[in-house]
Order: sequence, then structure tokens, then C-alpha cells
Amino acid sequence: MTPTVWARIALGYLALVAIQIGVWAQFAPRSFYDDFPGLGRTWVSVDGPYNEHLVRDVGGLYLALSVLLVAAMITLSRTVIIAASVAVLVSGVPHFVYHMANRDGLSSGDLAMSLGGLALFAALPVALLAVGDIDRAGTDTASD
Repeated sequence: MTPTVWARIALGYLALVAIQIGVWAQFAPRSFYDDFPGLGRTWVSVDGPYNEHLVRDVGGLYLALSVLLVAAMITLSRTVIIAASVAVLVSGVPHFVYHMANRDGLSSGDLAMSLGGLALFAALPVALLAVGDIDRAGTDTASD
């Protein structure tokens, strides 16, 4: 798989996660609080009382992050990939660290799924930062 294809897949995955969280938290904040991540699981409500303002802010910030990730995925501009990756790291690493330190309220299975998803959300940007240069036309400029 070329760096171009890999970068588009990684950026697309990060964008889809951010869009899903952002839309849900922004437009159905109570449902996000009560039901995230879905399928009968509840990961947010175990961590404190409901605050609509806070949940909507999280939704808006994830939607803003998704705009940057989609721009990086479409343009494959190295500058935008770096900006998007750093933005995900600035958000994702503290989020991961928080959940590593605050494990109460989740079953061991839910904790493993939560931490696994958070670790992937923090690891993909690191890998994207290590990818060779990709120009705006989407062609690889570094040798494989």
C-alpha cells in the first residue's frame, strides 16, 4: 500500500470517528451523554453529571477537528496533514491519559474497548507524521 493510500485511509478513519462523535454530541447531547458509544454501552454518563453545554462544546470541537481531517484527506498537503495530526494529538493524548488514570465505572471489556479506541486515535497521527512527503496532487514524492 502506498503512503498516499495509507494516509487517505488513516485520515478518513480519524475524520469518520470525529464526525460521528461531533454530530451525536452536538445535535443529540442528552443521547450522547446517556448512550455513547451505543449498543447498550454507556461510557460518558459514568463520569459525572450531565452538562448540555459541555457536551455540545465537545461536539462542536470534534466537528471542527473533522473539517481539518477531511481537508487533509482531500488535499494530502503535507502542511495540512501535519496540522491535522498535531490537532488530533493535542486532543487525543490528554484524553487517553485521562482515561488511563480514571478507570472507574466501566467493565473490563468496556475499558479495553475504550482505551483501545483512544490509543488508536492517538497512534494514527504519529504514524501520519512519519509518512513520507505527499504532494498536493496526491502522488508520493518519497521513495517506498
